Amino acid sequence: MEIIHFSAECYPVAKVGGLGDVVGALPKYQNKLGHVAKVVIPAYQTKFFQQHEFEVVYDGWVKLDFTNYQVRIFRELTNKLGFDLYLVHIAGLLDREKVYGYHDDVSRFLAFQIAALDWMAQWEHLPDVVHCHDHHTGLIPFMMGNCFNYTKLNQVPTVLTIHNAQYQGQFGWDKLYYLPPYDLWNSSKLDWGGAINPLAAAIKCAWRVTTVSPSYLDEISHVANGLENLLAQERGKSAGILNGIDNEVWNPQKDPMLFKNFNSRTVESGKKANKEELCRVFNLDPNKPLFTFIGRLVDEKGADLLPEICYQALAQSQGEINILMLGSGDPGVEDRLNEITQHHPGHYNAYIGYNESLSHQIYAGADFLLMPSRVEPCGLNQMYALRYGTIPIVRRIGGLKDTVIDIGDGGFGICHDQTSIWDVVHAIGRAYALYLNQKKMKEIRKFIMALDHSWDSAAQQYIDLYQLK
Repeated sequence: MEIIHFSAECYPVAKVGGLGDVVGALPKYQNKLGHVAKVVIPAYQTKFFQQHEFEVVYDGWVKLDFTNYQVRIFRELTNKLGFDLYLVHIAGLLDREKVYGYHDDVSRFLAFQIAALDWMAQWEHLPDVVHCHDHHTGLIPFMMGNCFNYTKLNQVPTVLTIHNAQYQGQFGWDKLYYLPPYDLWNSSKLDWGGAINPLAAAIKCAWRVTTVSPSYLDEISHVANGLENLLAQERGKSAGILNGIDNEVWNPQKDPMLFKNFNSRTVESGKKANKEELCRVFNLDPNKPLFTFIGRLVDEKGADLLPEICYQALAQSQGEINILMLGSGDPGVEDRLNEITQHHPGHYNAYIGYNESLSHQIYAGADFLLMPSRVEPCGLNQMYALRYGTIPIVRRIGGLKDTVIDIGDGGFGICHDQTSIWDVVHAIGRAYALYLNQKKMKEIRKFIMALDHSWDSAAQQYIDLYQLK
């Protein structure tokens, strides 16, 4: 089976969040099952694009807003990622460093989708499945099924995976002429809430729809930024498949980014060594429990509450805990997190920014990971933490609910029900009490490192889904 994944991100080529991790791993595991999975993303000006060898497989043009843009599609030559990688280069639109955040993102991702389909329509053969990820590729199912230029592709099954339904990519009908020609009677497939909504169009037009955890599929039937009724209507073709993690990238026994490697047998000495080095770098006490947060500093993650959570937790513990923050996002939250260092030196520190190596080191050295999310479609951080023997403290929502069981229920994590300061501080108190019981901590660490959250099962579930045409 030949599977073509279309996405805005793919680790390690271009990553902003969990979408990049998923698209960088799922195709590799599908190939291991004996299939041919390929990935198509924009050719951003990243280090990966600049430092690897490529060949040109397509030369063409795409017209957008009365402007013709040159298109080149490159194939990475070494198969380094475990799958064929194709980068769509559009001079003037996609040849920038950042993935998102430009005033013309609508034009950028429209051009990407059109150029990719123009290329695929010229193939001598047809793929078995086209798998689209989030709204950045959401118009592909519509265009394949309705645009005159792609009649050849209209019987190729399409799958949409919703990584986060809050972001939908909607834009005004004044840009309708950006799309390749189609029968205007089909315009209702594009519409939701009076705008062209790529995510809604994909939900309507894709042959199958998946979410990145079973619980998230249930949740977005009730809270999905205006798409609740549509998702309820299309529930019959929808499935929740829990994301996995790439056990080759996230392997504490071989991870080259760690200060000291370890496995479940050597977890105590391994985590101790990594914790001591972290605490040396960030001026913390290695003899106290280390709590951490890793991620985007946005409201979805509960980051707006983190400064007050830190203040209250540090005050209540009377100096008996350490907290280390890693992330970037809301400038106001960044400033407040930095300020805490001045008030609690030796007990608290923060690294504001994105640092892949440091994230691995923190997973390896921390005792507890905070995830007080308001929205968490799947969550990968809690799975990384478990793999590295770090106990997650999570809100019961989305994929967090599917992957973490509270110690009070015979499980291995600390769970709370609300994204509130009181709930999280109380959970930190429960975690501190657990830390004082070192015998129990050691038992949990060994247990959670043995949990299997690899992509093996999920990759097969997707293969089974593709075959349900």
